[in-house]
Amino acid sequence: MKLDPYLNVDPGTMSPYQHGEVYVTDDGAETDLDLGHYERFTGAPTSKKSNITAGRIYWDVLQKERRGDYLGRTVQMIPHISNEIKDRIRALDDGEVDIILCEIGGTVGDIEGSIFLEAIREIGLEEGRDNVSYIHLTYVPYIAAAGEVKTKPSQQSVAKLREIGIMPDILICRAEVPLSLEVRQKLSLFCNVPLNSVIEETDVKHSIYEVPLVLSDQGLDELLLVHYRIARPPADLRPWRKVINAIRNPIGEVTIGVVGKYQELQDAYKSIFEALDHGCIANQMKLNLVKIAAEDIESHKTSQLEEIHGILIPGGFGNRGIEGKVAAIRYAREKGIPFFGICMGLQCAVVEFARNVCGLKTANSTEIDAKSPDPVVCLMEEQKEVVDLGATMRLGAWDCKLTPDTRAAAHYGKELISERHRHRYEFNNAYRDLVQEHGLTIAGTTPGGELVEIVEIKDHPWFVAVQFHPEFKSQPFNPHPLFAGFIEAATLRSRKKS
Repeated sequence: MKLDPYLNVDPGTMSPYQHGEVYVTDDGAETDLDLGHYERFTGAPTSKKSNITAGRIYWDVLQKERRGDYLGRTVQMIPHISNEIKDRIRALDDGEVDIILCEIGGTVGDIEGSIFLEAIREIGLEEGRDNVSYIHLTYVPYIAAAGEVKTKPSQQSVAKLREIGIMPDILICRAEVPLSLEVRQKLSLFCNVPLNSVIEETDVKHSIYEVPLVLSDQGLDELLLVHYRIARPPADLRPWRKVINAIRNPIGEVTIGVVGKYQELQDAYKSIFEALDHGCIANQMKLNLVKIAAEDIESHKTSQLEEIHGILIPGGFGNRGIEGKVAAIRYAREKGIPFFGICMGLQCAVVEFARNVCGLKTANSTEIDAKSPDPVVCLMEEQKEVVDLGATMRLGAWDCKLTPDTRAAAHYGKELISERHRHRYEFNNAYRDLVQEHGLTIAGTTPGGELVEIVEIKDHPWFVAVQFHPEFKSQPFNPHPLFAGFIEAATLRSRKKS
């Protein structure tokens, strides 16, 4: 569970520049991107209950006050706000849960985060300290000019926690250099944490997926099992070691160009980049990621695509960079470069195909040109005669029926799949017959055939575009089949070029 102290009700309307990508759960929650980390590392699904913000808490408490739920009592930070936070944490226990892991965002001492710290202090009191463990993640800065690390920030943040009644059981120290025994002893003494509970977390060499092995080597998993009096069978980390072995020992390299509009911020396409890594793990390849601003390709400036082995167009909203994405797709289609379109990437692929293959020169999405004579992509409201969408955005998991003998069906290995969505616009059904007559295959639809989910070009090394977000379901030890297939196709191209 992620507890975010900011006042936005949820991250759904926040700019990717401000907060990175919006992660979507099966039940349609627009959440913090950290939930993607949780699912990738643990394999445990998250839900609407797994992310709350201070804005949501205050909103709900005030709604209760307006309804008279508090019977006219004075509504205060303690107990009303803190109780609401505790109720949300406990709501994750459905009777099958062993451990609830809660992360509080921000920094100790932030004004907006103080009520969340108070809430977890109260939980420790109410549940008993044997049933609650406090892990404090702290930064131990390295002063290069002096050649030493400084423990004072950690001491100060722990002192702040102790002031409000939280005694950390474990200290995890983010650091750029290994911590000496002397430094760890100092942290142990001044932060009142046993020496074996001072865990070092320095930058890893190859991949973030090395971190579970690093933490296990220092006994973090054992500390927690002992604390909760849970049986301690030998840790089976073979899946993680297999992943790290594939990362450390690639058999080749593949260069993927991601053509997007938020390239300045790494976290804006975090799940995309991670899923590409997973596809490379499946093929034991090293990923060379090239971030390409869609606006740079406008006016058909496609020279930077010449050395690319695969082109991916991610999701997005708005018209900025659209023509650059369309130009990149045309280049991939005509040059036989593996192409993978996701969400907006599918819509741009349909627009490009309609314009340059079907001869509809003014084809467009109504998101970009509301008066287009050929709206091959249109608002979902315009499709409501075929399916009840219930809202202006299609969110969360929807079933998809795959067309037999397509590339998608071959990679999934089954007929019915479920994938997560976050979009308003759809392929316009009025143009289905036309694009299929010209060679664009409808490779997947909603089970009743109402909405298009996947399109392909058969006689192409790899031209697949999907309306959903497959990156949200990819994990290092279980790469998404479409990302694995895309990297496989790009790998074949890299070998041909070399």
